[in-house]
Amino acid sequence: MTTSLDYLVVFFSATSGAGGEQLGSDEKEIIQLAWQVVDLVDKKAGALNEVLVKPRQVELSDECKRETGFEEELLSAAESLEQVLNQFSQRLCNEMNAGAGASFCLCTDGQLHIRQVIHPEASNKVKLSETDFILHMLCLHCDFNKTYFYGKVKYLKYLKEKNLNIKADVPTCGFASLKVWNMANIILALISEPICHKFSHPERVNEKFETGTCSKVERVDDNTVIRARGLPWQSSDQDIARFFRGLNIAKGGAALCLNAQGRRNGEALVRFVSEEHRDLALQRHKHHMGNRYIEVRLLPVVWGTSSEVAHFLSKENQVIIRMRGLPFNATADDVLLFFTPACPVTGGKEGILFVKYPDGRPTGDAFVLFSCDEHAQNALKKHKEILGKRYIELFKSTVAEVQQVLNRYTSAPLIPVAPAPIIPVIPQPAFVPPAGVRDCVRLRGLPYTATIEDILEFLGEFTVDIRPHGVHMVLNQQGRPSGDSFIQMKSAERAFLTAQKCHKKTMKERYVEVFQCSAEEMNIVLMGGTLNRNGLSPPPCLSPPAYTFPPPAAVIAPEAATLYQPQVLLAPRPLQPSAAFYPASTQLFMNYTAYYPSPPGSPNSLNYFPSAAGGPALATQPGALVRMHGLAYNGGVKEILNIFQGYQVGLMPSLHGKYL
Repeated sequence: MTTSLDYLVVFFSATSGAGGEQLGSDEKEIIQLAWQVVDLVDKKAGALNEVLVKPRQVELSDECKRETGFEEELLSAAESLEQVLNQFSQRLCNEMNAGAGASFCLCTDGQLHIRQVIHPEASNKVKLSETDFILHMLCLHCDFNKTYFYGKVKYLKYLKEKNLNIKADVPTCGFASLKVWNMANIILALISEPICHKFSHPERVNEKFETGTCSKVERVDDNTVIRARGLPWQSSDQDIARFFRGLNIAKGGAALCLNAQGRRNGEALVRFVSEEHRDLALQRHKHHMGNRYIEVRLLPVVWGTSSEVAHFLSKENQVIIRMRGLPFNATADDVLLFFTPACPVTGGKEGILFVKYPDGRPTGDAFVLFSCDEHAQNALKKHKEILGKRYIELFKSTVAEVQQVLNRYTSAPLIPVAPAPIIPVIPQPAFVPPAGVRDCVRLRGLPYTATIEDILEFLGEFTVDIRPHGVHMVLNQQGRPSGDSFIQMKSAERAFLTAQKCHKKTMKERYVEVFQCSAEEMNIVLMGGTLNRNGLSPPPCLSPPAYTFPPPAAVIAPEAATLYQPQVLLAPRPLQPSAAFYPASTQLFMNYTAYYPSPPGSPNSLNYFPSAAGGPALATQPGALVRMHGLAYNGGVKEILNIFQGYQVGLMPSLHGKYL
């Protein structure tokens, strides 16, 4: 809307909580509205109007009582917000003769009164279709700064300092009416000689959230993105838009985040149309969605979508249903038959998007479009019904979830995977640690705050018997201590004495169990197996449960080595004999990451073993070292490993942090 306005409705609101720049940040209810109509054509102001509003919880803060002079008893007889807004609308129509085509807009001293107070509360108490006059607003500060200063000037203070010849008797009225009166006189001074300002660029408050996609080539301003945490798991992008009611979210700017298993983790990224709206969103930190409070924090992000997703989502205002657990041989016809004519799929086969791996293999997930909520609700009733020989899970999804899932499964690797060796030139030695040597101890029940120094102090005199880099803290999938630790001792005798002397000693008010074990048992537990009184259980990835190591590969003739490319041939490398060891069974546990040995007390590499006397040297496995720049200061092992989800990361990655 850029046409000239006939009227400005100077508007002011007060809540039962904080005022000024913190208005609306404490989620308190409205207790007072005040307004005055200014005729921009005839350059005159109408009567002052002031109405009290009865909140659901009549409890005033000390700041509110001090500024307004109100007490709780005064608000008990007031009308509800819905009645007051209807009264407000009726008075405006009568005073401005709005039916004759006169144009008007609300004018406030800042953005907070409309975006942070009226819209969030009215959306829960009033039908907004009956109060469409609050969808357009004009901020006195912003309009004046855009026209004259292009900066953030405290507008009312500036105008008072410049003296706009406001010569009117100050009325005897309340706090809110006095604010409105000051603004009305400033507006009259601006539209008069010699300034002759024109008010013609009101802002619009988005009534509905617009779904859509964000192209990979589109630049996303980091200063417009926030992260919301603590969302209910069943919340959608529309729920997020309602939480930020009054603020303009960019098209498709609400993205629900997924965890490593593809499930929602209670977080969302929200992109606003400007930095100013982002700043207003940050003021809603710990506001409530239902019975849960939502954390709102800064987060820079870059986003994009593929052409396949953009084509699938080209039909806007569609309801998306996610299917999970599909048979791998399921086709589009099977999906259409599954939903039956009671809930037709939009566009037939074109309304179905199967999620596949980069090599074309199906993942068992699919997204389906429906034209309306009624069809989508009928489709959700088929949750856990059978398709083929499998039951299908159905969830209501969003545009952002489609982008995330497709990007997760179909994106090409950022780091190319090196080709696997075909035939080694040097045979792998059959180095197997003696199965009967129990030269390790396991500590169970450690305090979660325990460090390596605490363990060394706990072992006391047996500390001198620990091998170099022989302390292994066991971490869980979140990168946090699991309460277990393994210690490699110099001999089985010292390990036995350690278990006898230190068993059930206390560490930080907790007793710690100490057991003697072997290096083989230690490695299996570190890779996800279990060791208890019933014996040793292998990791879930081991099938069959055998712990023997592969036999040595045959040595090929030197002339045959020229048939293979250099990168697929393993080069020998001598190793230091003093390093602690792990069995050479890396290939058995490559894809299982249930537990992680902690980097500080672990060897530098899993492939470093002491060589047998006169025996051949052990070859290293191919790998690469990656430098990560721009990590968050509070990022841990979990966050770094999640970045490389889907890639073959070493079982014990060497993580080095550099702080400037």
